[in-house]
Parts: sequence; C-alpha cells; structure tokens
Amino acid sequence: MSLNKKSVDDINVKGKRVLVRCDFNVPLKEGKITDETRIVAALPTIQKLLNDGGKVILCSHLGKVKNGPNEGESLAPVAERLAEKLGKPVNFVADYNVTGEAATAAVAAMKEGDVVLLQNTRFRGAEETKNGEEFSKELADLADVYVCDAFGSSHRAHASVAGVTKFISAKGGENVVGYLMQKEIDFLGKAVENPVRPFVAILGGAKVADKLNVIDNLLEKADTLIIGGGMAYTFLKAQGKEIGTSMLDESKIDYCKEMMAKAEKLGKKILLPVDAVTIKDFPNPIDAPIETETYDADAMPADREGCDIGPKTRELYAAAVADAKTVVWNGPMGVFENPTLAAGTLAVAEALAKADATTIIGGGDSAAAVNQMGMADKMSHISTGGGASLEFLEGKELPGVAAADDK
Repeated sequence: MSLNKKSVDDINVKGKRVLVRCDFNVPLKEGKITDETRIVAALPTIQKLLNDGGKVILCSHLGKVKNGPNEGESLAPVAERLAEKLGKPVNFVADYNVTGEAATAAVAAMKEGDVVLLQNTRFRGAEETKNGEEFSKELADLADVYVCDAFGSSHRAHASVAGVTKFISAKGGENVVGYLMQKEIDFLGKAVENPVRPFVAILGGAKVADKLNVIDNLLEKADTLIIGGGMAYTFLKAQGKEIGTSMLDESKIDYCKEMMAKAEKLGKKILLPVDAVTIKDFPNPIDAPIETETYDADAMPADREGCDIGPKTRELYAAAVADAKTVVWNGPMGVFENPTLAAGTLAVAEALAKADATTIIGGGDSAAAVNQMGMADKMSHISTGGGASLEFLEGKELPGVAAADDK
C-alpha cells in the first residue's frame, strides 16, 4: 500500500464543494456528548478548508444503527457542538436519507466558507453493504473534491469512506487525506515500514485470536515483541507452564509455539511475563476492591487466575522500552479497569513516557488507559482507530487509505 498520499495541503479548494468524511462517532448519554475528543481532532482539517474558501460538507457515522434510523443516533448534537467550536453556523441536514433533496438544496445554497453536516451515513443501509454504489454516487454528486479524515473507519470499504472516491475521480475531482489521516499514516506507517531501531512492539489484551496476524507481521518488523494481558497465558501454557485458571486460548497453543520458534529463527526476542499478579475470583463489579497474590510465572497455583503482570515483569518490560527508539503499544497488560490490577499497564505507560523514542499508542483500550492515567501528552502519537490501527499493524491495506490519490 502506497503511503505517499495527497493531502489537504496539495489541493486548491477555493469556491469548490468539499466532502469531508470525519469520525464524529462520539459517545452520547441522553442526547449529550460525553467526550468531544473526535470533534476537536477534526477541527484543523475543517478550519484549513474553510480558510481556503471551500464549501465544506461534512459526513460521518455514529453508533452501530442496528434497528434503522433513530433520533438517539442522529448527528444533531454534533452539529451543535461543532458550531460552538468553529464559531460559525453549521447547517445540519436532518434528513434520514442523508443525500436526498434537503441535502442537495442545502449544498446548492452554500457560499464559500459555509459548513453543512449531513445526517448519520449509517441511516442509509447501503453504507455498510457491498452494493453501496448508488449511495457512493449520490455523495459524490454533492461535491467536487473528497477528503478522508476518518482513520477509525478507514479499514472499512464503506460508501462514505472508499466508494465515493471512484465517482469523484470519474468527474475529474481529487481524493485526498486530511491532517488526522496524514498523522496516522506518518506515525503508524513509518513505524511499521521504516522504523528507527531498536523497534519494540508491545501487545496486550485478552485473546491471542484477536492478534494472530499482528503478532506474525510484527515479528517480521520489530526487534523485540513484548506480550502481556490475557493472551500471555496461552504463550506461557505453550512453554509448558502451569497457568491456573488464567485465560487460555486452547486452540492457539500450537500457534504460540510456532511464533516462538519463528522469533528464534529470525533472531528476534519475544518477552513474556516472568511473574503474575493473581486473584481467586474475578471482581464484581469490575472495579471492586480485590485481594491479590503475586507468583513467579513457573510457580502459579492451579486455583488462581493471572490478571496483571508482576513487579519483575514490569522491570523487564521497562528495561526493554528504555533502549528502544520506536515503540508501538496495543492492548493493556492486565484488567486495567480495576485499580489494583492496573499497575502493570501503568508501569508500561510510565516506561513509554520516559523513553527517548517515538511512542505510538495503537488506539482502543491502550489509548483509554493512557488517557485515564493522564499520560496522553507524553506520547508521540495516540491513534484514533482501534480496529484500523490493528489492521495497519497487521500489514493489511486499508481501503480508506488506498482510495486516496497518490502524490
């Protein structure tokens, strides 16, 4: 996948209609936005296009939209907050059809520097299906130029992410990436394709199955692969260790053996926990106080469950990070939602904060952990896409990136 893409800095949008795919998939509680990070992240691209005299038409999905269009997943609250942030009116087209007559009329009435926000793209069932051709064409009919700035959706070949580009190209328009997408491509792309070494990759989270291709791909690229979280116990089991009642992906034991053999063959290091913080029963609720005991990884009792990396492992992992020049981290080291079981994840975050390296947090739970711990400003880059950043790390082509014009 070519990563040298045209961006908003490479085009002239004066007087043109610019369709921008944003990621406004914000959390809502009783119709109120509880976290506006994604709206704030979209502002630089929107502001640039407005300053350059573009007519800016924004679109995004919100929520899963399981039971058809509904007011609970309307983008109306986003329009309101966006208008406050931009200090100018945002004309929200509430039509559930998204690209119907109301949208066409609103766009026709636009002047340079105006902003229109279309309704939730997933209200059109065609957004997620392979036959979204008609919707793709209708979106393209509204615009002269297309900007993709929704990295969190770029791993999906949806109408508003990739489908629209074909029709923009057909009428001589350009398809480019926004600042947010550009930053993701620069950081994640460079880390995977051309890292400054030593390159350390840290993978956590619950299941080995979720990270199969990532482990495989990163073993080729990284110098050291650090494994934590629930998935580490399947690796320990593959080494013949007792893991008690810890999370085990039985069907992936052979895979773990293969990966360890592959690392040896390639001369790469896989670091696994040398001790574990264990519990008797899972906390309920998840953040309830809990009694823990720490055991070496080769001396775990049969009736206890490993739920975090122990102090020796924290030191081992921190030492590996200290020497690194590029670090990518995806997935917590334990049940970080519980304060007692968050120490391992916190230790890794602190090691990254101190490292003299480019530090990249691959979205999802790792991003949540770093934000919760107040360390976001200490990282070089926090990815806005959980699934998308994982697929990037797997080495997959992302439709939303591939569809943009090459420089």
